[in-house]
Amino acid sequence: MASLEQTRQLVTEIPGPKSLELDKRRTSAVSAGVGVTLPVYVARAGGGIVEDVDGNRLIDLGSGIAVTTIGNSAPRVVDAVREQVAEFTHTCFMVTPYQSYVAVAEELNRITPGSGEKRSVLFNSGAEAVENSVKIARSYTRKTAVAAFDHAYHGRTNMAMALTAKSMPYKSGFGPFAPEIYRAPMSYPYRDGLLDKDLATDGELAAARAISVLDKQIGAANLAAVIIEPIQGEGGFIVPAEGFLPALVDWCRKNNVVFIADEVQSGFARTGAMFACEHEGIEPDLICTAKGIAGGLPLSAVTGRAEIMDAPHVSGLGGTFGGNPVACAAALASIATIENDGLIERAQQIERLITDVLLRMQAGDDRIGDVRGRGAMIAVELVKSGTSEPDAELTNKLATAAGAAGVIVLTCGMYGNIVRLLPPLTISDELLTEGLEVLRLLLADL
Repeated sequence: MASLEQTRQLVTEIPGPKSLELDKRRTSAVSAGVGVTLPVYVARAGGGIVEDVDGNRLIDLGSGIAVTTIGNSAPRVVDAVREQVAEFTHTCFMVTPYQSYVAVAEELNRITPGSGEKRSVLFNSGAEAVENSVKIARSYTRKTAVAAFDHAYHGRTNMAMALTAKSMPYKSGFGPFAPEIYRAPMSYPYRDGLLDKDLATDGELAAARAISVLDKQIGAANLAAVIIEPIQGEGGFIVPAEGFLPALVDWCRKNNVVFIADEVQSGFARTGAMFACEHEGIEPDLICTAKGIAGGLPLSAVTGRAEIMDAPHVSGLGGTFGGNPVACAAALASIATIENDGLIERAQQIERLITDVLLRMQAGDDRIGDVRGRGAMIAVELVKSGTSEPDAELTNKLATAAGAAGVIVLTCGMYGNIVRLLPPLTISDELLTEGLEVLRLLLADL
């Protein structure tokens, strides 16, 4: 494929005529239950650009929800996938295994936080990884209860929906949900600070609040696992106060509770470390990964302490497509790309660039309540002027206007008032700066 020109270009209105035609086909062929953020139909993508069927080139600040972290159709991934497809596409690892699954497990055991012996198991999606992490924790502890947190998002399967906090659109009307799921208060520095300044800055204090709920409402004797996103994704890119995660890990260790880190969105260099856990120096018992693991192919994993991972009986874990050979080839190429191309450092550079711009914007606009995040995972929380009241309407208008102007952004948060920026790490400074300038001008207009 000829390399994609790395400039924003609008040749039609967004969406253009060809996209509109395809969208008509979508509504008559695809379930109405599948939503679409921006109905521009993609022809090709790479670097920081998505090109649609009408020839418009949009700046990509979404990465397919943090999937194409290393850029779309990254060269090493393309080569590895082509080579594997020609050899074999599937045998099922549980029937006749193959080397690449083992190699991915070895790589995950090497790069995920934790100094002891580790094991991995591969699946297809983040939700599958989450479900299986709970199965593994229950098998190991012989306990049943699981605790998740306010604002959490863990996926769309039944167990994952139960763990997820937000009803619309993820849970509403889809119950009943898996039992023995409980919820504890999250450390949310911006919102906590509106009530109690100490709670906003003292992670140990925020953890004590959560641990009190875990102790009183469930009891450690009944609790198999605590699952948490080290930086919440769909919940609003909430970075807990420093000390919150280590205090939780410490409590779990003392009480034979498995600490599960859901790094589906925050993993693989996205936050300026290979995993977000590393920013706080914590070692989870189990870690769930997906999204950015395989350069755009479906793959997920649970990696963790060997004695926990080996607890389920033989054949208790698995699935037909888990660790598909083509996805495994892509994963090995993705990890090589991150490490050889300095993409962890690149995520740190992107953080500096984005936060500099957003903090300057915030200084002149009281509708920007908070700017937060790490690496290439940065959020802007929008509020009504002069208040801390979430402004979902403004957020929606800004995201819609950005799409029309050729900049792809995503929204999130329990209150729908957060714009999240997830650029691929291969985006140029020029494109990133241009995308942010478009957002600045649109917000000023609104």
